[in-house]
Amino acid sequence: MSIEHLDKTRLINLEYSLFKEVLRTNRAGAYSSSSIIGCNTRKYHGLLVAPIEELDNERHVLLSSLDVSVVQHNKSFNLGIHKYGGSHYEPKGHKYMRDYELYPIPKATYRVGGVVLKQELVLVEQTSQVLLRYTLLEAKSETKLRLKPFLAFRHIHDLTRQNLNANTRYASVDNGISLCLYKGFPSLFMQVSSDNEFVANPDWYRDIEYLKEEHRGYNFVEDLYVPGYFEFDISKGESIVFAAGTEMSAVKGLKAKFTREAKKRVPRNGLLNNLLNAAQQFIICNGKECKLMAGYHWYGPRLRDTLVALPGLTVFQEDKSNFAAILDSAVKDIKKEYLENDLFAAKDIDVPLWLFWTLQKCIDYCGVADLWEQFGPVLKDILNLYRNLQTEQCHLTSKGLIYAKVENVPLTWMNAIVDNQPITPRYGMPVEVNALWYNALMFSLDLAKANGDSNFVDEWQALAESVGKAFIQTYWMEDVAYLKDSVDGDSWEMEIRPNQIIATALPYSPLNLDQKKAIVDVVKKELLTPKGIRSLSPQDPKYKGVMEGDVRQRDLSLHQGTVFPWLVSFFIDTYLFVHKRGGLTFVQRLLEEYERELGEHCLGTISEAYNGNPPHTAKGSVSMAWNVAGILRVLKELETYE
Repeated sequence: MSIEHLDKTRLINLEYSLFKEVLRTNRAGAYSSSSIIGCNTRKYHGLLVAPIEELDNERHVLLSSLDVSVVQHNKSFNLGIHKYGGSHYEPKGHKYMRDYELYPIPKATYRVGGVVLKQELVLVEQTSQVLLRYTLLEAKSETKLRLKPFLAFRHIHDLTRQNLNANTRYASVDNGISLCLYKGFPSLFMQVSSDNEFVANPDWYRDIEYLKEEHRGYNFVEDLYVPGYFEFDISKGESIVFAAGTEMSAVKGLKAKFTREAKKRVPRNGLLNNLLNAAQQFIICNGKECKLMAGYHWYGPRLRDTLVALPGLTVFQEDKSNFAAILDSAVKDIKKEYLENDLFAAKDIDVPLWLFWTLQKCIDYCGVADLWEQFGPVLKDILNLYRNLQTEQCHLTSKGLIYAKVENVPLTWMNAIVDNQPITPRYGMPVEVNALWYNALMFSLDLAKANGDSNFVDEWQALAESVGKAFIQTYWMEDVAYLKDSVDGDSWEMEIRPNQIIATALPYSPLNLDQKKAIVDVVKKELLTPKGIRSLSPQDPKYKGVMEGDVRQRDLSLHQGTVFPWLVSFFIDTYLFVHKRGGLTFVQRLLEEYERELGEHCLGTISEAYNGNPPHTAKGSVSMAWNVAGILRVLKELETYE
């Protein structure tokens, strides 16, 4: 199915269209998101969801939705749609939708009798403002449009109810109104590019439901405030722009502003261009610093995600300034959270070690040649941080491997907790942690040698050699030809998990070619799916192939078989290393599955996770940075074979 065009017969089928989502973001941290028919199915959906710095610097739903009505001969046809109790949808505006396109910007076409109306959407790049352009393509009679805004003014994780605290007074501004429902929020300016009449008709629309939240086991009902509606005439061939944002606009320039913003958009045809567009959505620059959002809709910046995703998100970008700015921010976070903090034992044990891998890709993708001069001090501090660990909970073993065990605290990316107990505790020595540790040591030694730092080489060479030998002795199981997942003293976890594939794919690995090939074969047989790598083999008694139910039930299955796409990039790294050009056909077939996925859930991007069992339905957040980054890295790698 083409992502750029969805046909009419599927659009009017709610079982299909309610589960197709669209996401648009900007560099200011705002986003606009809904289902393709405009019915919000999540509390996180909204036409304008923006960070409110003066309140808490977190994102809030300001404008939830906008109902558009076509008026002819005093008859009104509402193109909106909301879900109410008992699976009742009202109004049923989706039945008028005739076409939906994503390229180059979201575009919906409606037909009501002899009227054909097109709606297009863009987010302004640097400010919290959404623009909707309405073009009357066909009309045989005089036509009016009515725009009815549904307001929330609440945090993305919350829901609102009709209340007496809401300030429902509004002020008139140029071709529109402004209002602020609650103290601490900015005013929302809603303006129309043409002359219009705002008809005050204040009301609360009660008990609107969000289907996805109901399925996820969360509260899913809220009330939204409607102050009235904007009404104006529109002629055949005419375009009118509606703007909603936290700053007032010059209405005479709204049409030109829409055109300028639309031209900035990256084309969304094909796998590469869609993922390049998705990659841009994670980069947030507020004028003070640049950060990487881990995913949408509910994730903020997360350090591990940033370090893993950053190379892939910037690999095709000619302008590397964002890479440098985000990398600088990540280094500052490592210093603050790890190097300047005594609570290291309660943190993710692997995160600082990912910086070494990120910098290795910095050399590959950005051509940076002076890494030791720029980053040598912080790399040395990180290495010393691990070497100097001396607590019972966290320390180096006599052979130099990292040991970490904090009761009831998961210290790796497999961090789900239920009833105060980690689902996959992986106590002791998780395999990817010590693979990253060896990679960090060897990379630093090579940088030091290249820069004439003989003192560093003398200080660290013996430890690196010891770690390499100890890794094989500790993790490699000759009889089954794969790696233990974690080792704690005389006990270990030997279930087949994907963490070992990271150990095979790092630039410096203690594993030889035959061992890498054996691990790739096991992972391919037991864990590989069309959507990524399972977190546990289906042959394991603990395997849970479907992630469903309430929060507790989903967390119980999160790392017990759920599929994670970001891991497939490490699998492909090793697969191509082992099979060279002979592996290209297989890898290209895998990528075809991801191209199909772009039209399945949130259009043009890759979701957080997928069920382990076929048909591998998408789960979690609708767009995840390290998943998008992983596939982009693979596409770049394939260029070397061309």
